[in-house]
Amino acid sequence: MELTKIVDRRDYHILNRNLRKVNRLAPQMAALTDEQLQHKTVEFKERLAKKETLDELLPEAFATIREAAKRVLGMFPYDVQVLGGIIMHGGNIAEMKTGEGKTLTAVMPLYLNALSGKSTILVTPNEYLAQRDASEMGPLYEFMGLSLGCRAGEEQEELKPHDKRYIYQQDIVYTTNATLGFDYLIDNLAETVDKKFMPEFNYVIIDEADAILLDSAQTPLIISGAPRVQSNLYGLVDNFILTLEEDQAYKLDEKRESVWLTPTGIAEAEQYFSVPKLYDGTHTELVKHINLALRAHLLFENGKDYVVRDGEVVLLDDKDGRILEMTKLQGGQHQALEAKEHVEITHNMRAMASIT
Repeated sequence: MELTKIVDRRDYHILNRNLRKVNRLAPQMAALTDEQLQHKTVEFKERLAKKETLDELLPEAFATIREAAKRVLGMFPYDVQVLGGIIMHGGNIAEMKTGEGKTLTAVMPLYLNALSGKSTILVTPNEYLAQRDASEMGPLYEFMGLSLGCRAGEEQEELKPHDKRYIYQQDIVYTTNATLGFDYLIDNLAETVDKKFMPEFNYVIIDEADAILLDSAQTPLIISGAPRVQSNLYGLVDNFILTLEEDQAYKLDEKRESVWLTPTGIAEAEQYFSVPKLYDGTHTELVKHINLALRAHLLFENGKDYVVRDGEVVLLDDKDGRILEMTKLQGGQHQALEAKEHVEITHNMRAMASIT
């Protein structure tokens, strides 16, 4: 709900016309009993089934949920919130300052779009907001006969596909951008149909759109997995590297940023591993492991680039020297460091899927 821009005068007039309609309907909705107000949800769904559109329903649906919010939550959306809801229903971005009530604003377009029976999702930047907003707005949706799911929280980390499917089948779902992104990847990696759980996407509101679509999108979400076949060359190649002499078998550049075998080093490798020609294209894995081991010994320094803690190679931040938890070098480089330090060699992980 950030960065709104009214594109032209036509948009401005449509917004204000809808706002006037919502306000005109307010006394009519206030006169309804709770049962009559709740029945509006059934009525709207029937009208949609008869080919009436969501845009046609908007003024009355907004007026209905507005009155319901007053009764259930004790909060009556202001005109600026109604305008924000109309803007978001149209697929546009609405800028609202802190304190203007974004959580309540989102309820109106969420309610309207959930009437279609199709997937309706609100995405927030973090789990706290998703859980808080779902908890605060849940009684309102329940009052109006809609179901609510919240796909956020540590307790959901081990959910099975059928549990996730149940959550996503609710009329309205609150979640986070990271959870939704990872769920999308996991669903697309499913081996069988019964392990899939995502709905067909229909309508979503993104809270803090600038943070999610710009800032967070700079770091991709990655699902890693261990290949079934793991290399057994790390230890063997590490022993070979220890037999080499600098300037004879390998060279370092002046800035110590790259290292390579000399012709002498290539000859020693061919003799050590009993291969006729190291670079004939049939020994690419061996060449790769030699390069990784050379880098591990000559370009990575214990105490500067990493430390060994409790039998593990742990990386250090090159800016402030802090330990980088849950972070490993890719492409086998981390395993080469483990071989160098004679600790247990962990599985080499590779990216199976990623998305921003």
